[in-house]
Amino acid sequence: EEEEEEEEEEEEGVRITPQLLKASTGEFALESILLLRLRGRGIAHLGCLADCANLEWLDLSGNAIAQLGPLAALRSLTVLNLARNRVASLEPLASCHSLQSINLAGNLVSSLQRLRCLAGLPRLESLRLRDPLARLANPLCAAPAYRAALADMFPGLKAIDGERVSGRGSELYQLCRDLDGSLGRGAGATEPPRAAQPWVEAGFWEPRPPRRSSIMEEAYKQFGEVLRECRELSRRADDTIAQAERALSGRPDPSSYVF
Repeated sequence: EEEEEEEEEEEEGVRITPQLLKASTGEFALESILLLRLRGRGIAHLGCLADCANLEWLDLSGNAIAQLGPLAALRSLTVLNLARNRVASLEPLASCHSLQSINLAGNLVSSLQRLRCLAGLPRLESLRLRDPLARLANPLCAAPAYRAALADMFPGLKAIDGERVSGRGSELYQLCRDLDGSLGRGAGATEPPRAAQPWVEAGFWEPRPPRRSSIMEEAYKQFGEVLRECRELSRRADDTIAQAERALSGRPDPSSYVF
């Protein structure tokens, strides 16, 4: 019955279509969309989103999404914002091997078991389940030690709930552990010293070919459009102020009126 209710809600909500995507991005081909922002659109079904095969940055916050199936096809996706939706199952995200940052604050994730499907994501660095400023959380966050459990489950995480990891998953922790090991774990250690290892991997300092991120290019494009709009608004404001000043200067002095 619950599944039927969810399906009915999805049918009642907005469905992502090629027309919606083209109108939102200005792109003619769905494969050309790299950055997509669909916040607060009442979206309940992801529809044809799987056709955006090269999508890298996706913001679907503030919608009514419960099923993530189409996201499994987005192998280039690096940043995903699903805050304030109805997501309880994350299984489709296990196929998004490029994911680096996921925001799930304000959803229905109820247990750590629901997150185990993300353990195979090799590049995942940031995971948010709770946002105190926006008063968003998941049922899982009621457990007092859930952040420590996340750090153990995802040793590669650098940030949990927007805060830098300071425990087992942090670079400082790893460095201290390596130093303890190299010092023999105490004054009475009898193990022979190990051979010195380089600080960085071979070829680390070799120059790499410059590569401009497609996400940055799209961000610069949008910033330029916003800047042009601001300049146009400023010009209109100056014209309006000038007209108002001319209108006021033509009025008689109110202090000269006799009542």
